[in-house]
This record gives sequence, C-alpha cells and structure tokens, in this order.
Amino acid sequence: MKTHDVQSISIAKPRAEVFAYIANPANLPDWTNAFKSADAERAELVTPNGAVPIRLETRASAEQGTIDWIMTFPDGSVGAAYSRVTEDAGNSSIYSFVLMAPPVPLEALEGALEAQKKTLATELVSLRKRLEA
Repeated sequence: MKTHDVQSISIAKPRAEVFAYIANPANLPDWTNAFKSADAERAELVTPNGAVPIRLETRASAEQGTIDWIMTFPDGSVGAAYSRVTEDAGNSSIYSFVLMAPPVPLEALEGALEAQKKTLATELVSLRKRLEA
C-alpha cells in the first residue's frame, strides 16, 4: 500500500520569492484547502468533520530550499508534509511536495491519501496562480 505521493509544479517566479511565500505559515490558508488559519505555532485544519486545532511546526531552510510541516493533532498523532523549492531555468522555480499519508487507521489510509492527492493537485495550481499574478 502506497503511503505517499510526490507532486511538483513550475512557477514563473524566482526561487527566493517562491520560498519566502511558502515558508510563511500565515500564507497556508491562502493557497491550501486544508488550513483555515495558521501561524508559527498553531493552525486550524479543515477536515470532513469540521475544523481541528493543531500544533504546527514549520521547518524551513532557505539555503536548502526545504519547507517541512510537522502537525500534531489533539489526540497526539503526528502528520508531516515535506516540500522543496528548486531553481529552474530563467527566473522560474520548481516546487515539489511530498504528501505523506495522514495519521488515520490502516483501513482508511488508501482512500484518505487518494483524496488528498486530488486536493494537493488543485492547491499547487492555486499556489502558482497566486504567485504569478
């Protein structure tokens, strides 16, 4: 059973600009469907059962271009998402995102990941439109 998905998108903006935007957790609600609100320590995650307050840790390295999020849920379970902004030809960037399966029971894993993959694809397009506007 697959426990992750990797997606990427080209963004016609310099790496530093793309990185700065994505690394700021306050921007998560602007380009994702998953976050109702977010800051450097907390977030409100939108789920099929309503909004859930979580602890959010953003681990960003401008030098490496990595932006990772560690999400701790009220029940103590931990989820993670890993991403990277890479310089591309010209003044463009590639944003790649490793979507990990959510911390759900094994029997729900495949369906949950499949739903999140579709959501991520639309979020990446939203991110590109926002940054290229």
